[in-house]
Amino acid sequence: MAVIHRMAHRLVYQTQIGLSIPKRTKSGPFFAFHPPAAGARPPARLTGGANVDKMEMICGRLRPQGNMGATATVRFMEQAAADKTRRKKHFSIGGQRDVNMTEGNIVRHLTDFAVPLRIGNIFQQLYNTVDTWVVGNYVSNEAFSAVGTVGPIINMLIGFFLGLSSGASVVIAQYYGANRRDKVHDAVHTAIFMTLLLGVAFTVLGILLVPTMLGFMKTPADVFPASSEYLVIYFAGVIGLMIYNIGSGILRAVGDSTRPFYFLVVSAVINTALDLVFVLVFHMGVAGVALATVIAQAVSALLVVLTLMHSHTCIRLRLRDLRIHFDMLKKILLVGIPAAVQMAITSFSNVFVQSYINVFGSDCMSGWTAYSKIDQLIVLPMQSIALAATTFVGQNLGSGRTDRAQRGTRIAVLMSMATTFLVMVPVLIAAPALVTFFNRKAEVIAYGSLFLRAISPFYLVMCIYQVYAGALRGAGNSRVPMIIMLASFVAFRQCYLFIMTRYISNEILPIAFSYPAGWLVCSGLMLLYYRKMRLGRSSLLERESAAPSAGDCPG
Repeated sequence: MAVIHRMAHRLVYQTQIGLSIPKRTKSGPFFAFHPPAAGARPPARLTGGANVDKMEMICGRLRPQGNMGATATVRFMEQAAADKTRRKKHFSIGGQRDVNMTEGNIVRHLTDFAVPLRIGNIFQQLYNTVDTWVVGNYVSNEAFSAVGTVGPIINMLIGFFLGLSSGASVVIAQYYGANRRDKVHDAVHTAIFMTLLLGVAFTVLGILLVPTMLGFMKTPADVFPASSEYLVIYFAGVIGLMIYNIGSGILRAVGDSTRPFYFLVVSAVINTALDLVFVLVFHMGVAGVALATVIAQAVSALLVVLTLMHSHTCIRLRLRDLRIHFDMLKKILLVGIPAAVQMAITSFSNVFVQSYINVFGSDCMSGWTAYSKIDQLIVLPMQSIALAATTFVGQNLGSGRTDRAQRGTRIAVLMSMATTFLVMVPVLIAAPALVTFFNRKAEVIAYGSLFLRAISPFYLVMCIYQVYAGALRGAGNSRVPMIIMLASFVAFRQCYLFIMTRYISNEILPIAFSYPAGWLVCSGLMLLYYRKMRLGRSSLLERESAAPSAGDCPG
């Protein structure tokens, strides 16, 4: 029996922590575990660090004592093995592991999450960027301006839905961190069904309101027909974009930012190829690039839906389970509505800025379009890290690790500023060459270079409000970031433009500075609020002491 006892103890230690067992001491034959209390979970598997560190972490669990008993030891081993299997199932999605951000190195988690997301966002930006490049080089300058000038409208639509979908991502991330698998299942199916309903509404309203929106932007007559054609086709297929974004948001909520990246790579390649085919072979002009975008978005939507349907965990999508869980919808809207309103109205305010730009003619419009496309690439690092912070904070607050959530937020701000600086410097140096990529007209290059070099240094300021807003959303607090951003990007920016153009200087550069002026105000207010409030326990999770659901994910 003593031999069995010795072998069992050694196997338990080696299974749980990967260490060899001290063979003998003066106080007894072995160090041994106290048998676990009824219902207690065995210690989590330790990862990383030296063996010395692992031993120090478990010393408090070890006591010099007599034999534990072979039967009790075997029972403990069985419990540990079952728990290991349970954890493995929980963190496996369709053959790829989820990422539990409540443990391990913070910088590594944020980097591993943000890098695929950043690259994926680059490919997502390539949709409209490639469209713009193709029409700018192979159609006409008017077509180039037409595709570029609709950017604020598209961003307003996308911003509203991305804000709404962020509510689903936050709720899923927090329930995932709390190991509430049944709730994750309900949130996933509520979010998908909500997206389908909104997709139909956005399609119909978007097509009907195209003339009104272009007229409001004071779109020049020579650009109006092509802009209208592009927008109508885009809205007709916008549901693909919406489904992809909600699906990728679900995957990111559980720490998987890799596969959404793969899907974007595939769809971006398809979009580029179809752009060239439709424009150069079939001579479809603006309609061709719009159709290419719609088809590519449909492919990305199909890929993400298939991934969710073939998942083996609680995020698995089952068509028969699609319905609205009203308690979950309430939580999603609690976070999503403020974020959606903020993003939509902010984009709407950019429509006002575009109207001020349009007054200076098509060359200035084209230069601003080129700047806007490059701008969207510059801000990707900070946006990716901000999204990583949202998931990180959501999971850690869901598991009750407030201090870790706060530390991760501080680290994310520093990472965002460092990566943005590395992107910004080449842009300042090579501004004319970057603009030439989109349009070779000398006047357009001059305008675009002016905008890039004047505005780019202020991107470091933008990092502050981006990350702190992302962290607050991860905590379930999207109302205050909404108020701050609306005050900065709508109220303040519009007042700035009104006063500047009527009483100070109605020149293009002061108008362009309405962007960094808003960023400065927003970052200052966001920093003050965050330092005052910090991060606390989320109100999204139930306060009852319900135990985490056991076993496999539903379905």
